[in-house]
Amino acid sequence: MQSYDILMVRTPERRSDRRKGYVASLPYFDAIDHTMLKFIDSILHHFRSCFSRSATYHWFVVIIVGFMLRSDHLGMTSIIRDLSLNSRTYESLLNFFRSHAWSLESLRLTWLRVVKKTAPLSYVNDRVVLIGDGMKQSKEARRMPGVKKLHQESENSSKAEYIFGHLFGAIGILMGTPQKWFCLPLFMNLQDGVKTIFGWSDLSDRQESHVVQMIDQGFVAAKTFGKALLLLDRYFLSVPALKRLNELNASETTQMHIVTKAKSNAVAYEPPPATKKKGRGRPRKKGEVVKLKSLFQSRAADFQKAQVTLYGKEETVQYLCLNLLWGQGQYQELRFVLVRMGNRLSILVSTDLTLEATDIIHLYGHRFQIECTFREMKQVIGGFGYQFWSKSMPKLKRYLKKEEPHPLEHVTNEKDKEKIRLTVKAIEGYVMCSCIAMGLLQLIAVRYSSRVPGFFFRYLRTSSKSIVSEATVMVYLRKSIFRMFACNPHLSITKIIQAKQKLADNDEDLLAS
Repeated sequence: MQSYDILMVRTPERRSDRRKGYVASLPYFDAIDHTMLKFIDSILHHFRSCFSRSATYHWFVVIIVGFMLRSDHLGMTSIIRDLSLNSRTYESLLNFFRSHAWSLESLRLTWLRVVKKTAPLSYVNDRVVLIGDGMKQSKEARRMPGVKKLHQESENSSKAEYIFGHLFGAIGILMGTPQKWFCLPLFMNLQDGVKTIFGWSDLSDRQESHVVQMIDQGFVAAKTFGKALLLLDRYFLSVPALKRLNELNASETTQMHIVTKAKSNAVAYEPPPATKKKGRGRPRKKGEVVKLKSLFQSRAADFQKAQVTLYGKEETVQYLCLNLLWGQGQYQELRFVLVRMGNRLSILVSTDLTLEATDIIHLYGHRFQIECTFREMKQVIGGFGYQFWSKSMPKLKRYLKKEEPHPLEHVTNEKDKEKIRLTVKAIEGYVMCSCIAMGLLQLIAVRYSSRVPGFFFRYLRTSSKSIVSEATVMVYLRKSIFRMFACNPHLSITKIIQAKQKLADNDEDLLAS
């Protein structure tokens, strides 16, 4: 077996030089690194208006850059170690997340505008492709807001059936190139276990069920990006979700449709008979019941063949497209696409009746990209490694009965309520910063993979794809960040981080708010 030195970087200019193994010149890499660091600096500069104090903005820059290159997930101390910060910055890094000098809403809206401006988005029929899903994170803290008993439906044997933790709702957007697509995270928020807390602030949109909140959050993103298609798991095909979707589409100028999957035992209904009903009584709202799974056999001759790109490969599928009514009491017309690929059978659903069946199949193949984003956020940047809690929070009762009131209902002191609200803000702010850091890594991978030969060092013999992963970008930044700072002393990102490295003992800029 031929061996390669993974530290060797080959010249990108001539193929003959690559075969000889020449090393690229330093000025070439300085130019690329200058452009990369300038790109990061320009993205972070858009967030300056979100902070009422410059000191708070500086801590935001430090946290985002720290998330993008830290080598371990041991809390804020990992950022201090990998950026060589003064050890006295630890308390200020923690205090940032509870600061009153910034709001979570302005941070989210700014990130949406930045993504719209800079990311190479995927469009289908002039609509952006959003991806939504829920994510459960195990947490054992007894005084952490939002922790409750959750059921996990997974085929993974490493996951327990029941856990105590947080339920997040996540919205991402599909971006990248045909060579590699990413689900860039737009925002994530707590969607269960916090209804009482948000009830103190009269936030009615945070009182709804997890399914309805996902539709609301998808529509928030659609207001920024325009007309959208939202890809969801089969769990989200429900009557409440369709009702909220119809309400939002009727009340807003922006339109959003969902593409999801139906359960194997789902039933639909034929349209009502066209002939007018004789006699008294209301007209019929539905026709005959259709068991969708039975159509794979009863209408096997009506299936059509097509070549569809799924998971980066050309696959031959058979499909049958039908418009039927669905939802007990709702009876909304949906487009059902029954798909057979080998021995696998699936029933896909779209609220957009004009969407082609092959487009629905191709789109749903991208839904799994959000699962890849969850994995990278957990394993690469440690986006859910927060440990925020409050003494004002009542202790978690693991065996709370259904008829028993929640301990939060006994909290009446306004100061205690404010401390609990700030703890929730810290949790969601930590995850929001993780989303921004992950999105920046993905944007760098798409933008610079073809220009930085040094990216391709984390493989054994051949690179798997023309666009590197988030983990590869993270390792490259970790190895190169101080050289980038040295070559770009004029950038604001360099000045901010260098100032935190050289803090004096009596420096007043340590305060985060």
